[in-house]
Amino acid sequence: MDSYTRDLSEALLAIEAELRSLSLWENEPPSPEDLRSDQPFCCDTLAFPQWLQWILLPRMWDLLERGGPYPSRSGIYAYGEEWALRQGADSLVLLRLVRRFDALIEDRSVREHH
Repeated sequence: MDSYTRDLSEALLAIEAELRSLSLWENEPPSPEDLRSDQPFCCDTLAFPQWLQWILLPRMWDLLERGGPYPSRSGIYAYGEEWALRQGADSLVLLRLVRRFDALIEDRSVREHH
């Protein structure tokens, strides 16, 4: 496993662990209709933690398993920041982990284009 794959795996595991720590991890998935929203981050059907658990994490684990291609941009932090402002201090660790994920995606994209 190369260092990028390891770093990305660790970031995803940390996001999951924090969702669990905050008791935001759900055992039952949202409805198929909610998961098919055409809005960014399924913002009309899912809360931010739900989107992380049911959309981002599975997609990224799949990409890691296949070896890519990885997204060239990530703007999850900005959306997470809006959610965190309404949640208070408990959400700050999750927000930092999301910023780390964004940085990993952006850094890879920059390295690939230079």
